[in-house]
Amino acid sequence: MIKSISCFIILLLLFACNNPSEMKSTHVNIEFFYPLDTIPKIYLYRDIAKGLEEEFHRVYHVKDSEGHHIIVERYASDGRILEALNYNVDSLDIQDHMVVNIKQEKTKAILYKNKIFPTGPKDQTWFASKFQGLNDSTLFLREIKRQLVTKHQIRAIMEEDVECIVFDDFLRQTLINPFTQKENTIQGHQNVYFGKGIGLVEWQSSNKKMHFRLEQILSQEEWLKIISR
Repeated sequence: MIKSISCFIILLLLFACNNPSEMKSTHVNIEFFYPLDTIPKIYLYRDIAKGLEEEFHRVYHVKDSEGHHIIVERYASDGRILEALNYNVDSLDIQDHMVVNIKQEKTKAILYKNKIFPTGPKDQTWFASKFQGLNDSTLFLREIKRQLVTKHQIRAIMEEDVECIVFDDFLRQTLINPFTQKENTIQGHQNVYFGKGIGLVEWQSSNKKMHFRLEQILSQEEWLKIISR
């Protein structure tokens, strides 16, 4: 009888360790990040500045030998994967960055800086990643310096009022020719919104030429029907 009870307790402990609802994060703004769920959810964003442009983010939780992670895969409107970001659940730092080149080959980017989710107004994070460009003779260095602007801003997302945390991103992308050492840099700012209990809900460039907003959260089955049309 005692042996049976012990086995039952062990099973309960194992279930708790693998149950996303029981996982904790030390990050003070975790409530504004993506929910922990092993079942993939597809976030459909639409560029309301242009009207027709869409982007899909496939979000799900995994656990491996290095801990708990949230994976965010970014897809073009036709279903082509563009990149994937691996976030550590505890710190919300980026652990891995995968990009897809023009040949549709998946390559692992080099991470120089991996901080992306500030804890407060005085905490500026810095993300820097280098990866292959449009061909073998070019490299991209992408940088995001992010500052918290405000908490508790209410945004209308999916026809509901959502409490959001707002970041200002300084973006810089440098095209590098490794043979000639020539560089060409583009930079700018955008506002990024994360909704409480949802994750990324909106982003908008400072010149307002790009403005993506979350339109739907789909199951994987619903998403596959959309991109297979």
